[in-house]
Amino acid sequence: MARKKKLISGLKITGIADRGKAVGRSEEGQVVFVDSAVPGDEVTALILRKKKSFLQGKTMSVEKKSIHRSIPFCNHFNSCGGCKWQNLDYSIQLQEKEAVVKSSIKKIAKEDPAKVLPIMGAGQTRYYRNKMEYSFSSMRWLTETEIKTGEEIKAGSALGFHAPGSFAKVVEITACHLQDDYANTIRNSVRSYAHQNNLSFYNPLEHTGLLRNMIIRNTSIGEWMLVMIFGEDQPEDIQAMMHFMAAQFKKISSLYYVVNLKKNDTIYDQDTILFHGKDHIVEQLGSLKYKIGPKSFFQTNTFQAKKLYDKTLEFANLSGSEIVYDLYTGLGSIALYAASKCKEIVGIEEVKEAIDDAHKNLAFNEISNAQFYAGDVKDVLNEKFQAKHGKPDLVITDPPRAGMHKQVVHTLLALAAPKIVYVSCNPSTQARDIELLSEKYSLTKVQPVDMFPYTHHVESIALLELK
Repeated sequence: MARKKKLISGLKITGIADRGKAVGRSEEGQVVFVDSAVPGDEVTALILRKKKSFLQGKTMSVEKKSIHRSIPFCNHFNSCGGCKWQNLDYSIQLQEKEAVVKSSIKKIAKEDPAKVLPIMGAGQTRYYRNKMEYSFSSMRWLTETEIKTGEEIKAGSALGFHAPGSFAKVVEITACHLQDDYANTIRNSVRSYAHQNNLSFYNPLEHTGLLRNMIIRNTSIGEWMLVMIFGEDQPEDIQAMMHFMAAQFKKISSLYYVVNLKKNDTIYDQDTILFHGKDHIVEQLGSLKYKIGPKSFFQTNTFQAKKLYDKTLEFANLSGSEIVYDLYTGLGSIALYAASKCKEIVGIEEVKEAIDDAHKNLAFNEISNAQFYAGDVKDVLNEKFQAKHGKPDLVITDPPRAGMHKQVVHTLLALAAPKIVYVSCNPSTQARDIELLSEKYSLTKVQPVDMFPYTHHVESIALLELK
């Protein structure tokens, strides 16, 4: 006989957690993670999974609504799963994100949470992204409203985002509030063209269908790029569609397509074919301009990226005479931004295509005191590298979510640069690395930055100084 699942009534929600979950504590003191709740709510939760240190559940009903609840502004809020916190007042989102960083600093880094500065919120909380990726699917996700009608509904095809937890079904998106509204015009026009011309949508189970994905990029100075990804090689249909888009979307200055016949969606190992316009678009941060191609890595919130980089340079406090190492440099966005403030800056990045972009942008901005290397940081940052470029006065590091490899941490301890500025998209792994570096470094301060409003994501910048 199956064990009856436990219900917890009167669960008080006290904070937000990873992946859009809310968190509270049971009467017995157990941590409980649930969905569809916000701080200040009291809910009845159905416990679905028990772990040693926490419970995972599902919100069955909200007994008492939080005073911090807000009305979601997107019609797709309950289906899409992208902006989990649209139902929570933005000021409270910031408060909760700052608390997440403080908790990591206290519990993982074992440092004083008072070293965490007030979070830098976003001045623009909607239409802030400069890149969006959409999927075509022959299997449309049915909304809760449709299911509750009890009527037989033909799902059909969809263009939008994958439903939470589903790699096959896609939520049909008619209006997204994350990117400039022109992106909605592009996406909806592409969908209409596809239906009018009976073009097939991709089936990820059978790996058939012409229309697979699309990527829309734009910049703060008004340039647009569209990349269409096709799942089948049908030259006549592809050419007809590309001609339609070139004629229809006059703002697009860079139009690409890719024929991806693989089973996975990544295009980084595929040929991108320029159909119309320039091979790049241009973004500007301060006096720096960046060429961005179809495969380029770049901060997806341009407005907050400038704040992030400015604060990084403020922590660095460069005088112009320093040698700087920039680890996990990407396309060199921070390195190029800092180049005018130091004597020499050297960037390392594992992804070769990103380093190719870094060299292009180096020449584009006529910068002569920056160098870039492709390779794994733990392998490139060796004694030979250090002998060639000299001991750094400052290390800037901006690793992926997993944080720095332990070998890189050990190398930094041996290097003993006077300062490290650690930029992170994951407070937990940043705090872990800060604790490891505490053997030789003191944590001076931490600056949280909200790059992605209405999501659980938060970035933080930490300044560490040699003891």
